[in-house]
Amino acid sequence: MSGHSKWATTKHKKAIIDSRRAKVFAKQIRAIEVAARNGGADMDGNPTLFDAVAKAKKSSMPADNIDRAIKRGAGLEAGAKDWITIMYEGYGPNGVAIMIECLSDNRNRSASEVKVAVTRNGGSMADLGSVSYLFNRKGVVIVKKDGTLTEDLILEAVLEAGAEEVNDLGEAFEIVSEPVDLVPVRTALQAAGIDYELSLIHI
Repeated sequence: MSGHSKWATTKHKKAIIDSRRAKVFAKQIRAIEVAARNGGADMDGNPTLFDAVAKAKKSSMPADNIDRAIKRGAGLEAGAKDWITIMYEGYGPNGVAIMIECLSDNRNRSASEVKVAVTRNGGSMADLGSVSYLFNRKGVVIVKKDGTLTEDLILEAVLEAGAEEVNDLGEAFEIVSEPVDLVPVRTALQAAGIDYELSLIHI
């Protein structure tokens, strides 16, 4: 027999779960604040905010927390940190060009940590503009496979909304578009009854 009470065991497990949830919530709140600051509080016109809120809801974040994060990010309520997006350029092993996009509240600390991470893994930092011309910013939507969806079905649903291509990633489909077409593509998927896992704008 265990020498511990059932409540002690339950309390210990609950503490671990709560700690993990707190870390997830903190990360998601930061994402919501930054999205609201960069694109405004209107989720219909801000796909990044829309998806940040959707992720928070999936994690069962209370609606009040979400609303406050949106207001802080949009400047409607005090308390938001001064998050900044910083881009770094460099080369990975064998001279592969890399772009690193960071979200930070401390530019100097981020620069130091990124440099250490890159150099420790066989890469090197590069001057601004050295590799950025090789990259384009795109809208990306990920749709998980469910056994019934096909590449053709998805392409048919999103082609007129501005999708450029649909790629089979194995366990999911990737829909690529111009950033301005991300919202229409997402809307077209919803209209066709197709659930998407993730939508974002990235390099």
